[in-house]
Amino acid sequence: MILRAKNIEFYYDSNQKFQIPDISLDAGDQMLVIGKSGSGKTTILNIIAGLLKPKSGTVTIDGTDIYSLKGSQLDKFRGKNIGIIFQKPHILAPLTVEENLQLANFFVKENTQMIEPLLKELGIFDKKKARINTLSEGEAQRVSIARALVNKPKLILADEPTASLDEENAAAVVRLLQTQAKKYNAALIIVTHDQRVKDHIPNQIIIGGQL
Repeated sequence: MILRAKNIEFYYDSNQKFQIPDISLDAGDQMLVIGKSGSGKTTILNIIAGLLKPKSGTVTIDGTDIYSLKGSQLDKFRGKNIGIIFQKPHILAPLTVEENLQLANFFVKENTQMIEPLLKELGIFDKKKARINTLSEGEAQRVSIARALVNKPKLILADEPTASLDEENAAAVVRLLQTQAKKYNAALIIVTHDQRVKDHIPNQIIIGGQL
């Protein structure tokens, strides 16, 4: 079992408690968490990623209770085992594409030799030495995907990866994420309000209500 989230409860206001459905995923499994804006999808992703601690419950990734880890332990575990694709690219504009991926390797003190193969596979190898601030939005998104995959994570989390894309490119990005997850036998969770993604991943959780 790669991911097990159980009895998770979270709230900003104790009068509006937010219950997260139990989630269990094996290596290679895919899940879509879908709901309208403000329904708590990103909160779910952040809790699973260890970025936001729940009020109660456990999140276990590859047998490790992530909230039993503290500080740098959790950071290193996340960097090595979880690939996160944020809605807005969390990549450093002053650095080159290659340097951003090397930085991801550096944080977990590993060199997975994945940088060049990933850039080739994602169609941005020619941008290897380019600075982030010279890239198009689509190219920057592919760098974000490469950074999420460079440490061969066991779990890939994507937050609204199709939000700003037209229909053709939205479908292409979903297929790309599915292909990469399958290649590395990683579990994949996409959280989105984009109804166009529904047909791509049959395993779905629908989130309603407001946080």
